[in-house]
Amino acid sequence: MHDIRLIRENPEAFDAGLARRGLEPLSAQILTADASVRALQTAVQASLARRNEVSKLIGQAMAQGDQDKAEALKAEVADLKTSLPVREEAERKQLAALQDILAALPNIPADDVPDGEDEESNVEISRWGAPRTFDFKPQEHADFAPALGLDFETAAKMSGARFAFLKGQMARLERAIGQFMIDRQTNEAGYTECATPLMVRDEAAFGTTQLPKFREDLFQTTDGRWLISTSEMSLTNAVREEILPEADLPVRMTALTPCFRSEAGSAGRDTRGYIRQHQFWKVELVSIVRPEDSDAELERKTRAAEEILEALELPYRKMLLCSGDMGFAARKTYDLEVWLPGQDSYREISSCSNCGDFQARRMNTRFRREDVKGNEFVHTLNGSGLAVGRTLVAILENYQQADGSVDIPEVLLPYMGGITRLEPQI
Repeated sequence: MHDIRLIRENPEAFDAGLARRGLEPLSAQILTADASVRALQTAVQASLARRNEVSKLIGQAMAQGDQDKAEALKAEVADLKTSLPVREEAERKQLAALQDILAALPNIPADDVPDGEDEESNVEISRWGAPRTFDFKPQEHADFAPALGLDFETAAKMSGARFAFLKGQMARLERAIGQFMIDRQTNEAGYTECATPLMVRDEAAFGTTQLPKFREDLFQTTDGRWLISTSEMSLTNAVREEILPEADLPVRMTALTPCFRSEAGSAGRDTRGYIRQHQFWKVELVSIVRPEDSDAELERKTRAAEEILEALELPYRKMLLCSGDMGFAARKTYDLEVWLPGQDSYREISSCSNCGDFQARRMNTRFRREDVKGNEFVHTLNGSGLAVGRTLVAILENYQQADGSVDIPEVLLPYMGGITRLEPQI
């Protein structure tokens, strides 16, 4: 959500920020709606003040024995009682219309975010690790992993496309990946592990910006709750409508949860394999910080995700997203892209974003500085540390052997119950 005061103070800068997102100028429309809201608020306040004033004057007129004046004043109060609710309803509707305009607009990019329309304008920041040289042609995971227990056919029979049924050693490996990640993020990166609800209400989905714009990307229950598309939705909303003491910041939370996405906008993309699923596991990293700390926190968070890839010895590159490729709530985003030899390309495995106060305004989450009057909105950040399914794919493709087996990365061995290699079962 945008700060209407900043739009009033510098509408040109706001329109320039929207232009970087590929949007037309909207400050004039917003300020017109804002002026209407303020005029209605002034009228309501004036009516309330006049009602209170007239009520006192009625008492005075009655005390003075001026019955005619008292009756006239009573008639005015009656008129105010009729007109005031009408004005209050008009104010409510106009304010809601203004909020709807603001809620539909994405965050403004940070100054150091490169301009661009799509991923072609993203900037590579760094690379880690050299892609492995194979003495055979590496395959995509969808071609050899079914023999190892990654079963798409069984899942399709019961659930349809974009689901998988993991069996035996494959299920054990996916569980090991998630456990390894959550252990690293809690024991070494300083995040507090949380077990969160997997369903949230409208206001929570609105707070982290899944609603209203991305309604079609979510699954909804029959009672109106939303299945989380990421535990960012439940982690970040843990501080909604709170005023936090400065001493409690930063708050760093993590969770390993299932996530559910309709993939409404991905028709035809990644239809084979385990890259893009309706249901998947992910370790999410959420931070709640002071405004002056959010830039450094983004670097710290991204580094926590990078260290997982490095521990697994998976080559990757770090990308700074351009203004046209960032998520709706982000003001700055780094993507980590892991090397997939079967596809001969880098693919996103983590996205870490600084949202500034954009989500905090929607959630009304503030903090109180020591010895300073008033409260300020916090800054929120989120990132994947990592997507478990995509990490499984990366391990399968990077550690595959010519005979169809897959070696287990060394750091995962303590979680594998003695399994050191996935062997074809059929």
